[in-house]
Amino acid sequence: MSVPTRLLMRPMILALSLAALGADESKAPPKESAEHSSDSGKGALKTTLHRLTVGGIQIDYEATAGTLVVQEEEAKHKANVFFVAYTKCRSKGEAPARRPIAFAFNGGPGSSSVWLHLGLLGPKRVDLGPEQGASAPREVAPSGGLTLPAQVAPPYRLVDNDVSLLDWTDLVFIDPVTTGYSRAEPADDAKQFHGVTQDVRSVAEFIRLYVTKFGRWDSPKYLIGESYGTTRAAGLAEHLQNQLGMNLNGVVLISAVLNFQTVRFDEGNDLPYPLFLPTYTATAWYHKKLAPELLADRQKTLAEVEKFALGEYTLALMKGSALTAEERQCIARKLARYTGLSEEYVRHANLRIEAHRFLKELLRSAHQIVGRYDSRFVGNDGDAAAEYPGFDPSYAVVQGPYTALMQEYLVKDLQYVREAPYRILTSRVQPWDYGQAKNRYLNVAPSLREALTRNPGLRVFVANGYYDLATPYLATRYTFDHLDLDGDLPKRVCLCYYDAGHMMYIDKKSLYKLRRDLAAFFQGNMPVQPASR
Repeated sequence: MSVPTRLLMRPMILALSLAALGADESKAPPKESAEHSSDSGKGALKTTLHRLTVGGIQIDYEATAGTLVVQEEEAKHKANVFFVAYTKCRSKGEAPARRPIAFAFNGGPGSSSVWLHLGLLGPKRVDLGPEQGASAPREVAPSGGLTLPAQVAPPYRLVDNDVSLLDWTDLVFIDPVTTGYSRAEPADDAKQFHGVTQDVRSVAEFIRLYVTKFGRWDSPKYLIGESYGTTRAAGLAEHLQNQLGMNLNGVVLISAVLNFQTVRFDEGNDLPYPLFLPTYTATAWYHKKLAPELLADRQKTLAEVEKFALGEYTLALMKGSALTAEERQCIARKLARYTGLSEEYVRHANLRIEAHRFLKELLRSAHQIVGRYDSRFVGNDGDAAAEYPGFDPSYAVVQGPYTALMQEYLVKDLQYVREAPYRILTSRVQPWDYGQAKNRYLNVAPSLREALTRNPGLRVFVANGYYDLATPYLATRYTFDHLDLDGDLPKRVCLCYYDAGHMMYIDKKSLYKLRRDLAAFFQGNMPVQPASR
C-alpha cells in the first residue's frame, strides 16, 4: 500500500509547514546564482543570492541549503538534518539579531517541509492555475465538486510568491530525520529519531545549533507548523523554553491537532463524532446535499449544527444503549438532515459516522468520493460498493506538482545537488513511537499551555479550514476551549477560519486572507477573534 493510501486509510495526519523572510531596497540586484561555497552533499552549505518583490517592495535575500549534524550532548545517535534558510540581505551596520526568524516544518509523521515551503511562505510558489487551486476554472463534477484542472499537469511551474512573509521574518525550513535529505548516521539508527519525544529533542537541538552557528539567539523567534507539525510545535514550545532557556515570541499552528482523542475514531471514543459533524455539514453544504433552508446561509447553518453537536448529540452519545427508541429516531433524523446522508444509513451506523465512511457515502450514488484534506474536491472511485475511498482526490491535486517542483527547485534555483532521493512523504518513520501515550491518547495541549503560562511574551495563531476532514475546525476549538486559559492568556491566542481545507493556501482567496492574518500576527496584532467564543 502506498504512503498516501496509508495516510488516508489510517487516522494519521499529513503535516505541512510554514515560514518566511525580509526586505532591503538599498542593494543592487544580485547575480541570481552567486556562490558562497561549493556543495558536495552531506555537511556542505550552498548559498545563493536572489530577489523577490512582495507588496511592491524588492527584497534581496540569501538562500542557504544544506545539513547540520544534530547530536544531543550525551547521546550516541546523530543525524544530518537538511534545511533551507532564507535570510534578508542586511544593510550596512544592520544587526541580524534584531530581525525575527521563523522555524518551519511539516509533520506526517514522515513529511518533508515541501508543502508550506512551496505552497505559502517560501519565495517561490507552486502554480496551480490562473486562480490558484480550488478557485481555478476547471471541470465541475456532477455533484458540483472540484476536480483537478487540466492545466495542472506536467510540465509544472513555480512562480514568484507575492504573499511570502519575507518582508516580516527570516525563515528556516526543517526536514525532520528521514524526510527530505535528512538522514541518521548510521542509517540503522534512524528509528532512534522516530517518536514524539525523540522528534522534539532532535528538532530542538537543530534549532539550538542553528541560532548558535548563525548568531540568532537574541532574534525574535517563531515556530510554524502544520498538522502533526502543530503537535511538534506545541512540544517544542515547552522544550525549548524549559530545557534550553529559549523563549519564543510566537507559534503558528496551521490545521492543528494537539489532542489526538479529538480525531481518533476508536471504539469507546465518542468525542470525534460531534467534533467532525460541522465539517460534514460544510461539505454537504458545498456539494448541495442539504435542504434548501440549510443552504441559504452556511455560517448560520454551521452555528446551528455546532450547538446541536456539542449539546443534544453529545448527550445522546453519552447515553449509549440507554437512549430510547424515540430519542434515537430524533437524533438520526437530525444527523441525516445535517450530513446529507440517508436516515437509514445513520441508523445503521449507530448514530456514529466515521470520517472515511462519510467521504465514501456522501456522493456514492454518483460513484464519487470527496477529499479528506479538502472536502470540496471529488474523484471517481473504482469500487462504488467499497466501505472506504481508495484514494484522496484532494491529495492527488498537490502530490505531483509539489514533488516534481521541489526536485527542480533544489537543483536549478538553489544549486543543491544530491544523488540521494528527496523524500517528500515517507512511511520509513513508522512505527512512530508515542512514548508515554502508547496506552492513551497523545495530548500536547498542556505543553502549549505551560509555555504560554511561563512566557508572557508568547502568542499563538491558529488557522482552520472549514473543509478539512483531517483536522476539523471544531476539534481544534474544543482543544483550546479545554486549556483552562485564564487571566490574559485568552488574549494571546487567536483562531482564524478559511473557506478551504487542510492546505487552505491552495485556494487563492484563502491564500491572501491567510497572508493578511499572518502579517498582522507578525506585526504584533491579533487578526480576528480570540480562541474561545
